[in-house]
Amino acid sequence: MNWEQIEGNWNQMKGKVREKWGELTDDDVAVIRGQRDQLVGTLQKRYGVAKEEAERQVAAFESDSKA
Repeated sequence: MNWEQIEGNWNQMKGKVREKWGELTDDDVAVIRGQRDQLVGTLQKRYGVAKEEAERQVAAFESDSKA
């Protein structure tokens, strides 16, 4: 699934995002609103990872997500 599909189905994808990254709060997910850059930035902040690692995790989530 590409990011446009994830963004378009954000209401359905929120649960999968929370499953994958359990430290994200409801407020975090609300702020992200399906925006890839917001997710990357929030992962950096919550998990204390570098941008490259956050990008890698999001890319893996994107490729693992089923339509």
